[in-house]
Amino acid sequence: MFDLFRNPQKSKKILLGGLGGLLGLSMLTYLIPNYDTGSGGANDQVVATIGKDTITLNDVQKVVQTTLRSQRLPAEIIPNYIPQMIQDMVTERALAYEAERLGFQVTDQDVRDRIKQMAPSLFPDGNFVGKDTYAAMLAQQNLTIPEFEESTRRQILIQRLQSIAVEGVVVSPAEIEQEYKKKYEKMKVQWVLLKSDLYAKESEPSAQDLKNYFDANKSGFQTPEKRSLAILIADQAKLEAAVNPTDADLQQAYNQNKEQYRVMERVKVRHILLKTSDKPATEDPKMKAKGEDLLKQIKGGANFAELAKKNSEDIGSAPNGGELSDWVTRGQTVPEFEKVAFTLKPGQTSDLVKTQYGYHIIQVLQHEDARLRPFDEVKAEIATQMKKQRAANQLQQIADKAQSALQKDPAHPEKVAADLNMQLIRADGVEAGKPVPEIGTAPDFDQAIAPLKKGEVSAPVALPNNRVALAVLTDVQPPRPSTFEEVKGQMRTSVLASRTSQAVRTHAQDLYNKAKADGDLEKAAKSMGLSVKTADDVSPTGTVEGLGSATSLAEGFNRPDGTVVAPTGTPDGTVVYKVLQHLPPDMSKLAAERNTIRDQIKSDKARDRSTLFEAGLRDALTKQGKIKIRPQAIQNLVAQYRTS
Repeated sequence: MFDLFRNPQKSKKILLGGLGGLLGLSMLTYLIPNYDTGSGGANDQVVATIGKDTITLNDVQKVVQTTLRSQRLPAEIIPNYIPQMIQDMVTERALAYEAERLGFQVTDQDVRDRIKQMAPSLFPDGNFVGKDTYAAMLAQQNLTIPEFEESTRRQILIQRLQSIAVEGVVVSPAEIEQEYKKKYEKMKVQWVLLKSDLYAKESEPSAQDLKNYFDANKSGFQTPEKRSLAILIADQAKLEAAVNPTDADLQQAYNQNKEQYRVMERVKVRHILLKTSDKPATEDPKMKAKGEDLLKQIKGGANFAELAKKNSEDIGSAPNGGELSDWVTRGQTVPEFEKVAFTLKPGQTSDLVKTQYGYHIIQVLQHEDARLRPFDEVKAEIATQMKKQRAANQLQQIADKAQSALQKDPAHPEKVAADLNMQLIRADGVEAGKPVPEIGTAPDFDQAIAPLKKGEVSAPVALPNNRVALAVLTDVQPPRPSTFEEVKGQMRTSVLASRTSQAVRTHAQDLYNKAKADGDLEKAAKSMGLSVKTADDVSPTGTVEGLGSATSLAEGFNRPDGTVVAPTGTPDGTVVYKVLQHLPPDMSKLAAERNTIRDQIKSDKARDRSTLFEAGLRDALTKQGKIKIRPQAIQNLVAQYRTS
């Protein structure tokens, strides 16, 4: 494919990282089970096949690394999301498979055009920079030219198939009008909120009530089996503290993974955004004028950060004075923003910049050119990575040794703990599903100890914070009927909750009946010692002070003025309310929002249709044997990340 890009006047100057923001696939080796980032071996293990295409362990790891680098998910919960990541990868390849089966084709020229569109920095002055530079840029992201171009080809196939799948989505004028009304209609209501604490006193059970309840439900009160455990815990953090790699080790790791330490050209910026994307077109001149005024103030010496806090509509950066939390690399922002951000020098402020989101005022705080970080700068990072990797390997070895030793001598766990420098916990009265000392609530640990008989040893279980635990079952107390005193407190709580809940329902129904009879909610509430509140402008998606979300009043929008609506549950109790007046939206403003609402409805319909199409295609190809998932490979991968 790179032959298509050849040109006799190749440009040798290009900013490394031109694809970095686009791809975002950098190696975080300390989170990968094997420190060596080379190909082959375990990384070639197949996780799934789709037709003749395969998804390997290495493919999944690259997606995980992208997620980690972008900080979309914390590292500790990545194992929980790996199955979903794999499903998304399977779906992507299934779509490409179906597109090819239906006869869709993507030419080399199509791929070339798409790459030029995605990474214009590969074509300065319209000339391709050359295979070597192209390959070097991709190597930064742990990609080869064939991998990148195949991914690009697949994305083009998928987009063409999806465009057919969602073709014909139609939005009627009635749907637009209905959505507009739903968005802007309001109503005035009277409401009464009945909470359980109003009736706690009258619902309090007596001692005799509890005794009667216990006698009638004795069979339902059982003290579950309780177990005594000797738990051995190995902590990776403690092992890391004892690992001391030599300078030679660190230098070797640096030399073998230099591409990992290349930094793309990047800028640190802050900005003020005045949004136009979610506003009528008539607001554009107003936003532009406001932006010009703010720019004038900044150039006159006003504090940029303070103006951003007060005026910027970027809710993510405004509280920080407009400063974006991360460095910005090429390809991460819209072209108009990127062009200005990478042109300004540190300390300079832009003129007004128009993008698809609105008007920006951009100020560059720092600018770093692409470079290879020297060994001395990354030495500490490499040491941390190596400590983690070596400690992770030791962690598994210690767990295996502990299990073997305990199986030989389960009566002396303290000796095994001392020999392997593990923490020993004696836990008595452990119940299934309940927190365990030093471990907390851990379903995997519960599952590991559930089948044990006295004297048996569990398999090692990964715990949060890079720990591993295993246990010896030292004693078992079988389940038995509970005594009255043991469950007295539990019964009181249960009975009181049931009675107060019933009291709320009963009083709410009484209030509703009285108010409905004569149409006067205020009078009915006063007769029951309850207070009525009025909300003047309730919107379907808004909130009501003292009540919370207006969703509990949703039925009122479909009822005539003067209707008393039946009791409706809320998070805090039960509400009875009366619709005083519907306040219709200003339909004269519908025209200004018609296109926006239409596009949103169309987008929602297309997304729903696409989701159904993808799910149906996945199911069909699975039944045909075209999609094959290897659950054990996925489980092994998840387990590795849990202990990494």
